[in-house]
Amino acid sequence: MFNDDRKLIERMAPALKRALVIDPSAASSRMLADLMRSLTHCQVWVAPTAGKAMELLKAIDPQIIFIEHAARGGVDGIEFTRRLRRSEASCRQAPVIMILAQPTAAAVLGARDAGVHEFLRKPFTTKDLLKRLEAVTLHPRDWVEAVTYVGPDRRRFNSGDYSGPLKRRSDARATPEKARITQAIKILKSAAGALESDPAQAYRAMQAQGADLQKVAVSTGDLKLASAAAEFQRYLATVVDPRRLDAAQVAFHVAALSAFMPQDAQGGRKRVA
Repeated sequence: MFNDDRKLIERMAPALKRALVIDPSAASSRMLADLMRSLTHCQVWVAPTAGKAMELLKAIDPQIIFIEHAARGGVDGIEFTRRLRRSEASCRQAPVIMILAQPTAAAVLGARDAGVHEFLRKPFTTKDLLKRLEAVTLHPRDWVEAVTYVGPDRRRFNSGDYSGPLKRRSDARATPEKARITQAIKILKSAAGALESDPAQAYRAMQAQGADLQKVAVSTGDLKLASAAAEFQRYLATVVDPRRLDAAQVAFHVAALSAFMPQDAQGGRKRVA
């Protein structure tokens, strides 16, 4: 192995101490587990089914998860990822790398929308694996906590083996502050509408977006936005059970924060001072 690869692995190693491989094929899972151990000297657990993997999550708290794409042998990579992202597991934000034989447009779109970070095409080389590990450990993407989607920012989805029409020039660009405000407020409105159907995820989405708006306010020096976001966060902190969220209180705070929607995102409406 070249010196540059060794240096790269040393930088990534702290984020790769515990790995979980989910694959119904014993041969495939053993090959990947052995490769990971040889590269990073990490602990690797193997699960033959998604059900077994969900049982292992709490015990091992993996820092990275590899999962087979195909819906066979008790493993459906897309469904498992969706369940993980909406679970209460402490590793729910852990990078997920999906392994598949054919990176078709449908597979890429399905993986992206489930909350997958990267994918590996079979057969893959050590260099291919290192590229994906580097992407998820050294170049992390913003986390999106919404109602209909939970996972890494899809606008920066980086499918190394796919270069078709789903790839966009804007994928690698940082999200502008105005776009962050617009996205956060849109998610807040969606979460407010999901209080009855999915209170737990609505609550998590509101917490995440309130915190994100506070960060934007600090970075832009917007004291009014900072105050409104802090007030919302203080209200959410008083709620012990998401099912007890007060729809009127939520609507009040969301309306107050909506006043900070960038003018071009409001269809020309003037921002309330």
